[in-house]
Amino acid sequence: MDMKNLPLAASILIAAIVIGGAVVFSQKPSDSGQIVQNVSMEGEKQVIEIDAKGGYSPKLTTAKAGVPTMLRLKTNGTYDCSSAVTIPSIGFRKNLDATGVTEVAISAESAKGAVEGVCAMGMYNFSVKFL
Repeated sequence: MDMKNLPLAASILIAAIVIGGAVVFSQKPSDSGQIVQNVSMEGEKQVIEIDAKGGYSPKLTTAKAGVPTMLRLKTNGTYDCSSAVTIPSIGFRKNLDATGVTEVAISAESAKGAVEGVCAMGMYNFSVKFL
């Protein structure tokens, strides 16, 4: 290797290490397969919380079937495509506020099988499996 190319090669190697580390450490716990407790009961209704920013977290939720459900989509400085959500099976489509909480009612009759949401570009999705 020519010695004058050594600084360029070193810079590329350092950049690769920094970018690789950023990717590894920026993953959310729910993306790594850990179980996330995002389902709770409020009276007779189950509540499912999903964060929308750079995708949806958690991507997969398991909840009880046949129970009236409130899906809480939470944003915090969300300006990417995950702020535009469509849930086809219940006819929901909305551009979420950049920061806030949007509640989506899912009837007991609709709380069965899987309910899936997707962003405006189809890049990010989430699924609620009712068992």
